[in-house]
Amino acid sequence: MFLSDTDIRKAIEGNYIVLKPFDEKRLQPASYDILLGNRFIENDASSTYHVDPARKVYAKTTEKNIGDGEEFVLHPGVSVLGLSKEFFGSDHFLIQVGGKSSLARVGLMIHNTAGIINPGHFLNITFEITNQSNIPIILRPGMEIAQITFSMLSSPPSRNYRHVGRFAKDNWNHFVPAKKKKARAGSKLKTKN
Repeated sequence: MFLSDTDIRKAIEGNYIVLKPFDEKRLQPASYDILLGNRFIENDASSTYHVDPARKVYAKTTEKNIGDGEEFVLHPGVSVLGLSKEFFGSDHFLIQVGGKSSLARVGLMIHNTAGIINPGHFLNITFEITNQSNIPIILRPGMEIAQITFSMLSSPPSRNYRHVGRFAKDNWNHFVPAKKKKARAGSKLKTKN
């Protein structure tokens, strides 16, 4: 069973759902609209020969920070990672992230597979944003990018994502490229793992 706007509001007021910042204007009858944040990760196609997930070979990436009021141009057929402005989660409800039909109609997908947030996972969600159209799409930090819904569980989970989840502590930095550190004089540059 999905929570209605009345129950979402009550759950936030009772601290059963964390949703920061919360804006009453973005509360829909059975969902809440979330905003696109300022950070993006894109593949560096010019320096990546191929991707081979079975052998843990991934694309080289670049992180970009786009200021409020600025724009990020997403070209046709390109996928990037983006971050939500909202930090949210719940120990009591399953949260699902879905796209907005108005954006889907112009060819913008906001996730490929990762649409479920387990109880105990608190995060700024990472979007898997793809331009499926044949013309560029402008992304702007602060635009309504997705919606989240909240589902009741049939019983409390026996395991909480906070304790067993692979990305419970950080849902973004495992995507961020390693930064080079300056080493002592005479030694080579080392890359952070």
